Amino acid sequence: MSKKDTFYVTTPIYYPSDRLHIGHAYTTTAADAISRYKKLRGFDTMFLTGSDEHGQKIERKAAEAETEPQQYVDKIVATFIDLWQELGIEYDQFIRTTDENHQQVVQEIFKKLYEQGDIYLDKYEGWYCTPCESYWQERQVSEEEVCPDCGRPLEWVAEESYFFKMSKYAKPLLDHIKNNPDFIQPESRRNEMINFIEEGLDDLSVSRTTFDWGITCPIDEDHVIYVWIDALSNYITAMGYLTDEDKFKHYWPADIHLVGKDILRFHTIIWPAILMALDLPLPKQVFGHGWLLTETGKMSKSVGNVVDPLELIADFGRDAIRYFLLREVQFGADGTYSTEALIQRINSDLANDLGNLLNRTVSMVEQYFSGVVPSPGEELEIDRELKDLARETREKLAAEIEELHFTTALEELWQFVRRCNKYIDETQPWILGRDEDKKDRLGTILYNLLAGLRQIAIMLKPFLVDAPGELGAQLGARQEIKKADWEDLTNWQGLRSGSKVYKGEPLFPRVDMEEYFAQKEEEEQKKEKNSRESSGEQEDIEEDEEGVNLISFADFKKMELKVARILKAEHISGSDNLLKLKVDLGQEKRQLVAGIAQHYAEEELTGKNIVMVANLEPAEIFGVKSQGMLLAAEDEDGSLAIIQPDSKVEPGSIIS
Repeated sequence: MSKKDTFYVTTPIYYPSDRLHIGHAYTTTAADAISRYKKLRGFDTMFLTGSDEHGQKIERKAAEAETEPQQYVDKIVATFIDLWQELGIEYDQFIRTTDENHQQVVQEIFKKLYEQGDIYLDKYEGWYCTPCESYWQERQVSEEEVCPDCGRPLEWVAEESYFFKMSKYAKPLLDHIKNNPDFIQPESRRNEMINFIEEGLDDLSVSRTTFDWGITCPIDEDHVIYVWIDALSNYITAMGYLTDEDKFKHYWPADIHLVGKDILRFHTIIWPAILMALDLPLPKQVFGHGWLLTETGKMSKSVGNVVDPLELIADFGRDAIRYFLLREVQFGADGTYSTEALIQRINSDLANDLGNLLNRTVSMVEQYFSGVVPSPGEELEIDRELKDLARETREKLAAEIEELHFTTALEELWQFVRRCNKYIDETQPWILGRDEDKKDRLGTILYNLLAGLRQIAIMLKPFLVDAPGELGAQLGARQEIKKADWEDLTNWQGLRSGSKVYKGEPLFPRVDMEEYFAQKEEEEQKKEKNSRESSGEQEDIEEDEEGVNLISFADFKKMELKVARILKAEHISGSDNLLKLKVDLGQEKRQLVAGIAQHYAEEELTGKNIVMVANLEPAEIFGVKSQGMLLAAEDEDGSLAIIQPDSKVEPGSIIS
């Protein structure tokens, strides 16, 4: 296959971390989406990911775990591979920097650079961040002596080191960036890197002597080769540089490196400078995307805001997670993750829009045509409009994916999904079904809906793993969808008339948000209880002879019950059962969230006195802060009544 028909995409090779979080899945899911799309277009695609396994941080963590570094990384790398399998990531090659072939080629690269005078021996003295593996000059460090990137304490390092003459390549690199606007994207990141280079580049330390866990320097056994030549070289060692020249010439240069913005400098300054020194072409583009944040900032084990992707996949399915990652946040910008937003996406886009379209269509084919795909008849203008929109969607989707605009691409696709639902409402098949003379017209409408769903299934293939096939199965065309490529979208009548549809389970079941969080809270309580029991802690709870949980009087006295008066009640958007209550507690006013919307109208609550737990720890429910809890009673048939004191009691009165 000719060079123009290849496509080589990479993610950074991930540093082994003993705690996975959803941010780890962000870059790789995006790379998988563009890789799947290119394969659909017939490209000879190479998708590389892997693990960066050397360095002082790993050596220290292995020592803390009382194990050897290789055993330590073997165990952690297995969790990454497991995550990629769970997410349906179809990488073509997984490289580890502990691979023997990689280590040998890295030594050859180091030796080549040394022999041509681009590496020299000197002494490094300055600030160093072990977690980031970054050196910092005095001018770059504040009085707090913390890393400018991650904010953690820096170490002062003084040791002999080999240096790479990065300053030698500052001007040619700057010229390349300015002459090739697409080399660094988005544009804001490109401008950052231009400014960084124009401030002046220092030569770069590329060896260490203060630890042993690394590739031995081929010209000096007292040194190990540092990350910049070790890890960054993976993009060419994996493609056969110095070992398989045919493969290397076939795939290099890479079409795109996808990286997080925090490591953009390494990939757009250090890596290109090394490539220039090796007289190799630079990658065509490096795209620096933003972070996936939580409400408390960047995900971090130390901060305690890590979101486990494996747990989310178990709860919601991998397609829902992939859809959210690609749909929710504009690729390139920072975005915020919350489970509430994830559930809302599942319910609105996947369940209501797509799932409802499939269910309505297949149900009507079963009802009016005994599940047999009808033959299309004469077209009307409304039918041609639907077909035209499918063609426009295909073209727009392709253009947006090429630019890594995954959010916009999926929005284009979902406009077509919504148009198909509107097509049902406009053509009203249920009315046509009452008239035998209108059966031909009914068959045309239902065929168009099935054809639209087939188009949607194929266009979803870059983004989702299971849904296209499951959608195809209900259309009676699972294998056809599985084998379909982008060209199959040009055939509107690709679904065979006379075949059978099969109504199955909902493609994406709706998620009851309140029920989900209640279940999660219960699971956390059980974990805490089991943890206390395993650690030998005893709870101040006993059981009476009938098995009823009892608490001590001292515990009861800790609870502060007060009378409060409801000033206003408002329904919380997106919830069927939650109300936001503003209450008067005498000396202060507070806000509560209560699950009573199905039992009380908002207007009838205003002015009522209630009993509330006033010293309950504040919580956020459905995105709304709740500063207490009202008391209510529920009988066996599900009827609920709030506990109300005598109206003469003033707000703020203590119940004793």
